[in-house]
Amino acid sequence: MEYKDKVLKCVECGTEFVFTAGEQMFYADKGFKNEPKRCKNCKAKRTQSGGGVGPTRVVTTTVCSQCGKETTVPFKLTQGRPVYCRECFQQRRTTATAG
Repeated sequence: MEYKDKVLKCVECGTEFVFTAGEQMFYADKGFKNEPKRCKNCKAKRTQSGGGVGPTRVVTTTVCSQCGKETTVPFKLTQGRPVYCRECFQQRRTTATAG
């Protein structure tokens, strides 16, 4: 198949950019089905900022159910479930594995 340069429009900024024949060949070799949606500048900005890919990380401050020390956990709290600080969690894990 012969590839020719295509002019595409960026979905972020609306700028036109060239999807070169070489880039098209690369996409075909990799098995990519979709053409790029963003110009190089918007793609770079999106990559730098994490691109909004994946969920936002939740960090909750709470009190350890075992020792009472204030701690942070990487999830939302669930009613009625104990929450442990790192040290108590590791201690419980080691005890459970050994027993």
